Amino acid sequence: MRYTPARRAEAAVEAMPKDDHIEFEGAVTEVLAGGLFRVKLDSGLTVLAHLAGKMRKFRIRIVLGDRVRVAVSPYDPARGRIVYRIK
Repeated sequence: MRYTPARRAEAAVEAMPKDDHIEFEGAVTEVLAGGLFRVKLDSGLTVLAHLAGKMRKFRIRIVLGDRVRVAVSPYDPARGRIVYRIK
């Protein structure tokens, strides 16, 4: 297989680490359809977040007002993944 500039860029994207994120804490302010949540972070930002796979697997429920930990990508700080429900 011959590498073109586009293929090299795709290979570089695939090689990026999955754990490249920043974690914030916040509260769920809105529950949306499709497993999405609007979370207001302690820093004042609002993030659109979805549940992490492990939380879905173990059926951890998130309701309005819950405190959660959100992993936010540095590339798109407006979206994130809920990784932990704080008791």
